[in-house]
Amino acid sequence: MRRPSNDLPLVYVCRDVVDFRKGIMSLSVLVEGTLALDPFSEHLFVFCNRKRDKVKVLYWERNGFCMWQKSLEKARFKWPRKALDEVITLTGQQLNWLLDGHDIMRMQAHERLYYHTVL
Repeated sequence: MRRPSNDLPLVYVCRDVVDFRKGIMSLSVLVEGTLALDPFSEHLFVFCNRKRDKVKVLYWERNGFCMWQKSLEKARFKWPRKALDEVITLTGQQLNWLLDGHDIMRMQAHERLYYHTVL
């Protein structure tokens, strides 16, 4: 995975910082035990370190876990630490905005409208 797809249906972001010595198995246990989510689903689970300069993305692919990591050289991620919920649900596009350095808690796109006819 080079970059998460904008078409992902759900991405779960852990609001709290995570010890980045944790590997795949420890993060999958955190997803199931602490976040009460299914680590074997097709969703992405995103974690950030204390300095907010690293992100890990955990996901299940067919027959095993995969992990993707991004490490910033100078900047910091604008992590949604002030959210009320322990897990924040994002779209793939919002995850990419977060990875690009945008504050996703302040960004809100126009509501998507669905119509069946123009008459």
